[in-house]
Amino acid sequence: MRFPGHGHRRHLDDDVVIGPLDLSTHVDEALAVQAIAFGLGADEVAVRRQIVLRHMTYPGARALGATADGILVGFVYGMPNDRTHWWSTVVEPYLRAQDHDIWLDDSFVITELHVHPRYQNRGVGRSLITTITAGAREPRSILSAIDTDSPARGLYHSLGYQDLARQVLFPSAPKPYAVMGAPLPLRRR
Repeated sequence: MRFPGHGHRRHLDDDVVIGPLDLSTHVDEALAVQAIAFGLGADEVAVRRQIVLRHMTYPGARALGATADGILVGFVYGMPNDRTHWWSTVVEPYLRAQDHDIWLDDSFVITELHVHPRYQNRGVGRSLITTITAGAREPRSILSAIDTDSPARGLYHSLGYQDLARQVLFPSAPKPYAVMGAPLPLRRR
């Protein structure tokens, strides 16, 4: 498979297409998907909007979208990890305690992955994450997910992600997270 962004799009089924996404231009549509999928309020969306726009200025940051009939129904974005970024500074002590802080180096971090509930369990999230990591130059990928037994964590485990640290607490987050990592390329079905 060729990485979308070089003129190619991937059709999942009759109505969902995975392709490059100019996330800075389509931030409001993406955050609308995230708000529905993640249950965010307007204040949280406003804060995340500024974060997404800042992230998209980082070197190597890129995004993919899933569209159905021209409407964004899912998205993923990520970038090469940098130990000086806020996320890394929060998770580093947890990873170090498990002797996994090396995962912060030479890794592609999945910053956000969200799919509208009507399009979940159709392979959209799997296709988004495998396609974006297929274009990574780094030998591994890391991410964080709410530390519960969820369909999202099930997906990540099926792709080869393993728990590197659990019960990670982010400031102002009501629930603990797990930091997960996988060698690239990700495991296919």
